[in-house]
Amino acid sequence: MSDALGPGPKSRVRRLPAKANYNRDTIFAIIDEAPLCHVAGIVNGAAVVIPTLHAREGHTLYLHGSPSNAVMKAIVERGEACVSVTLYDGLRLARSGFESSIAYRSVVLFGAVSLVRDDAEKARVLDMFVDAVLPGRAGEVRAMSDAEVRLTMVVAVRIEEASAKVSSGPTDDPDEDLDLPVWSGTVPARILFGTPIPDANGAMADGTVPVPASVTRLLDSQ
Repeated sequence: MSDALGPGPKSRVRRLPAKANYNRDTIFAIIDEAPLCHVAGIVNGAAVVIPTLHAREGHTLYLHGSPSNAVMKAIVERGEACVSVTLYDGLRLARSGFESSIAYRSVVLFGAVSLVRDDAEKARVLDMFVDAVLPGRAGEVRAMSDAEVRLTMVVAVRIEEASAKVSSGPTDDPDEDLDLPVWSGTVPARILFGTPIPDANGAMADGTVPVPASVTRLLDSQ
């Protein structure tokens, strides 16, 4: 199997192609790190984009939502999808506004769409969604009920073509700007999780339920 997922007719990067990366492992790493994705579909003749959670297994990207979700229904009906993810890594501040930008890693992928219909497989994938958001959490919570599984649409997107675009490193100031007395550089950014705030209802009301291992590991990893 090829290590490249592009370039292809849909995924070729034409704007700033030097930032393009078609390596499968690079693309998968960005997808897996991104906390959410954006899915595009044509609904009633108009382009619509929605944010949603995702989980990847091999070359398959899973999406989920309500069976009444118009965009999900649209991509299932069409049989193909375009999905994008972006990681915001900070500011790249040049000596001019024109050359200033952000540091980012992004992926745009295209693939064939199918519904996951088997309830047991849906339940397995939905647990994978939970662990994609917070590793280990699926084993700490109540198991999903049969009704909850039936009320959730799970869509599989087979990743057929994709491209990554990575903007990082020094700013791209032209030579004539290099001696200007203007600060230039990178300001890194990252997601930072704060102190957990416990719910105060039910069994949590007396404060005896401890912070779970999944949350502790998340905080320790920062």
